[in-house]
Amino acid sequence: MVALAQRAWRKRGSGRVTHYALRTTHYALRTTHGCQLDNPATPPTIDRPDGSAAMSHVIHQEIIIAASPQRVYSALTDSQQFSALTGAPAEISGEAGGVFSCFGGMIVGRNMDLMANERIVQAWRVANWEPGVYSVVSFVFRAQGAGTLLVFDHTGFPEGTGEHLETGWHSNYWEPLKKYLG
Repeated sequence: MVALAQRAWRKRGSGRVTHYALRTTHYALRTTHGCQLDNPATPPTIDRPDGSAAMSHVIHQEIIIAASPQRVYSALTDSQQFSALTGAPAEISGEAGGVFSCFGGMIVGRNMDLMANERIVQAWRVANWEPGVYSVVSFVFRAQGAGTLLVFDHTGFPEGTGEHLETGWHSNYWEPLKKYLG
């Protein structure tokens, strides 16, 4: 398991607006979850070691899943269920601050915030990214009839990886999740 460098995460704030700062050896990602979902016009920035800042692209996806928020949340936070839905080894801590490894270690990170059946926020990385580079993913679950509207945002990923990541979320997460829970 790849460990987060230096201070892995810090949570501050209260109420609906919570600020996350992800600090690694090479980059710091600043984003506002809660507000960001309500105001996507406020993009996060990546601070580079030389002090420059670059705008981060955002992947925003909304997926309808024919299962309750509880079942969707559980499938994404339980190692056995995640392994069953993807067909690949997974180790996922069910606690905020806990680490996870999915797809046999190809995806690793740390749970920054877990609100059972409502929200997952993770410091997330592909193992072959440059050391110390992490992005932030946010899964928000909203009951919609007998199913769930999953509102997903991914920010702070390396330039040039957005298209691959966007299709990967569909083929490696949403399609298997729908099949597993359907």
